[in-house]
Amino acid sequence: MYKILKNFLDNIGQRLNKGQKRSVKAKKNILASFLIKGTSILIGFYMVPLTIGYVDKEQYGVWLTLSSVVGWFSFFDIGLGSGLRNKLALALANDEMEKAKSYVSSTYAILGMIISAILVVFFVIQPYLDWQSILNTTEVSGPELRLVAIATFAFFCINFILKLIYSIFLAYQRPAYQGLYNLLSNILALIIVFTLTKTTEGSLYYLSLALGVSPMVILLLVSIYMFYGGYRSIAPSFSYVRREQFGELWGIGGKFFIVQVSSIIIFSTDNVIITQLLGPSEVPAYAIAYKYFGLITAVFAIVSSPFWSAYTEAYAKKDMQWILATNKKLIKVWMALFAFSIVMLLGSTYFYHFWVPGIEVPFLLSVIMCVYVNVLAWGNIFVVFINGVGKIKLQLVVGIISMLVNVPLSYFFAKTLGLDSAGVILASIISVAYGPILAPIQFKKILNGTATGIWNK
Repeated sequence: MYKILKNFLDNIGQRLNKGQKRSVKAKKNILASFLIKGTSILIGFYMVPLTIGYVDKEQYGVWLTLSSVVGWFSFFDIGLGSGLRNKLALALANDEMEKAKSYVSSTYAILGMIISAILVVFFVIQPYLDWQSILNTTEVSGPELRLVAIATFAFFCINFILKLIYSIFLAYQRPAYQGLYNLLSNILALIIVFTLTKTTEGSLYYLSLALGVSPMVILLLVSIYMFYGGYRSIAPSFSYVRREQFGELWGIGGKFFIVQVSSIIIFSTDNVIITQLLGPSEVPAYAIAYKYFGLITAVFAIVSSPFWSAYTEAYAKKDMQWILATNKKLIKVWMALFAFSIVMLLGSTYFYHFWVPGIEVPFLLSVIMCVYVNVLAWGNIFVVFINGVGKIKLQLVVGIISMLVNVPLSYFFAKTLGLDSAGVILASIISVAYGPILAPIQFKKILNGTATGIWNK
């Protein structure tokens, strides 16, 4: 038995170390990410019934909606995280460590000033906001909702800056690090929420504190550990902050910023739209289906994420053969996940009853969600390359159009046609048309050297 296990592990080791250096690094990160992300997914699945048991169904819907609203403010990084990822990857590929340190220092300084200004504005205007109207609920009192909103937004802003360490991990082509520290954050959150269920009455305020402080503690410790350890050479320093770096980071980051805004409106408004059109009690069914089929996008993200910065390096070195070979492998992964998603769909009703028996998820909602995650994954095969090489102007233009039509389409399908939550997802499928339709065309044009105009910007 020992010999069989040893041979199996040796075979895996040989396969992992076979190929080009960037491919080896990607494979090792993918394997590590599967182990780490798999554990995170299991914790996430357990957290849903645990949280619903702590606060009731409508309060859980209120929490999901509030989290989505706060998440909209992530566009205030004005694309700096993505800009840092691309610029840092290029600096590292060219062994320009001083420039790399300057990029990191300038990004932390700029984002710190932006987030500080946003926090000041929020605390000035928040006394005048009617959170019960915004979240369409009377289930939670106005004063408690205000406390929940303040805590959620404050933790979001702090964690927003701390999460820049993830952009650095990705630039180093080490997404498994991001997965590991997310896992630690999830474990800490699980421990705190479980403790709350045993020691306190159901409280949205306590829940918001638990889910805000967990990532903050982990991210702070990780940042200190990495910048005093392996990343000491690029650790942020006031003396390396350069005003001119803002122009460089904004050059690519500004485009990512607009893409991010459109993505936030498409991906993060569904909870709010459902709350306003159908009520917060309808949000949990959507959230359950989204988390269940989100397994497909999570797995594909694990596989594709290491290749963003790897594509940046390969394209800079004109290694088109490696890019094509990698793209074909991602397509094969997508085909396997598509087949698995069909199996998930067929067994979805039984799984929901076992997982969250108190929530009814319509089968139509599951069908549309299954289509949605497969469309997203197919588009991401090509989008990850396009983002890696920074030619995103076409994505930007289509994103603006999608941003404008998403909400009207959601209303039309959900209310006018009576498709409810499924109609909101159908609108999102139409709104993400760039990825599955235009991105493959742009990918081929760039590699063939025939991309001109907006296709090559």
